[in-house]
Amino acid sequence: MTNHRFDVLGLGNAIVDVLAQVDESLIEELALVKGTMALIDAERAEALTQKIDGKALVRSGGSAGNTMAGVASLGGKAAFI
Repeated sequence: MTNHRFDVLGLGNAIVDVLAQVDESLIEELALVKGTMALIDAERAEALTQKIDGKALVRSGGSAGNTMAGVASLGGKAAFI
């Protein structure tokens, strides 16, 4: 049997999730749609950050990264590229 360094290797985009509780009026003002996600550039990220007044949780995300975190949480050896 071959000795493998990892059980699972994930290859994907590193995404950053920003979670903030805001009023409905801000969602409308920013033309956002609840329950969706959007890929944005640095300029849009800065504009949104200013609007939410820094009251957000910032977490790593992306399907490959999240899957590797799940594998590791179950005791597997995971790697992410």
